[in-house]
Amino acid sequence: MSARSETLLWVAQRASAGLLALCVTVHLATILYAVQGGLTGAEILGRTRGNPAWAAFYTMFVLAAAVHAPIGLRTVLAEWFGWRGRARDFALIAFAVVLAGLGLRAVSTVFA
Repeated sequence: MSARSETLLWVAQRASAGLLALCVTVHLATILYAVQGGLTGAEILGRTRGNPAWAAFYTMFVLAAAVHAPIGLRTVLAEWFGWRGRARDFALIAFAVVLAGLGLRAVSTVFA
């Protein structure tokens, strides 16, 4: 892989990490706020269902994870198992697509 491609992956990894940090913080703060307020799971879903802002937030969360995880696994697979090359990259692209698909399905189920 070219130095330019490696640099783009590095940037995508760092950008998605920053976005994930923000998303995890908002997600956990929201859970703490809701639980301390005495809301049940059903009440939380009732308040968030159909809310486009929360749907957009969790869509962004899913997409950030789908970018971040495969890039990290790419490095782990190379360092721990010596797996390099196109086969690894294609496997990780497939993993990213599956991860994004399952996450977006969950978002559409919860917020539709």
